[in-house]
Amino acid sequence: MKIQRHLPQPNQALLSQLEQIAKGIGETFAPFCEVVVHDLLDPQHAILSIHNNLSGRQVGSPATELGLARIADPVYPQIIANYDNRFADGRRAKSTSIGIKDEQGRYVAALCLNVDLNMFGTLQNMLTQFCQTGSSAIKETLEPANGETLHDYIDKFAASRGKTPQGLKARERRELLAELKQAGYLEVRKAIDTIARHLGVSRATLYNDAKSALTLP
Repeated sequence: MKIQRHLPQPNQALLSQLEQIAKGIGETFAPFCEVVVHDLLDPQHAILSIHNNLSGRQVGSPATELGLARIADPVYPQIIANYDNRFADGRRAKSTSIGIKDEQGRYVAALCLNVDLNMFGTLQNMLTQFCQTGSSAIKETLEPANGETLHDYIDKFAASRGKTPQGLKARERRELLAELKQAGYLEVRKAIDTIARHLGVSRATLYNDAKSALTLP
């Protein structure tokens, strides 16, 4: 939903582009995230558009307290991320608000994201139930010895660099192998096969990555 406003051309163009960004974010994170565009030049009817409506508000609804604070204070923080919030019916939300300024440094709009945490709580409960196993005494391991430990180490190494294991570059893989060797993980039987498979590279590639950093067993 959105409403058309007759604004000065620069502001109209800015809001038009902001609307496209909001639409894209809304489509990407539907149905968990409400995305709202606020026109702060008309605080009494601030909501210009709303995607994935989770709050029950309407286009043309007034600005929130945060919007009014930005209107009153041009040095108010431009980005307020991941703050605790609640919808009108009490559902927990995680919100992020981004203020948009014009060429004069005046707040003219805001882009707000409201994530419904209850949806994720329900999903988490479903996943927990799905991952539960029976109480059978049978034990079976589908990975080589200590494979899970190797996976955890690699995952943490990659996450510390903001990547997935498959996204690590050759230099980073060499650093990883050096750490694994120092920690004794390369002594585990079939460790190289396990590591290569988890990194998504061939065994030969992994040996080649490591040549300049260490001597593999």
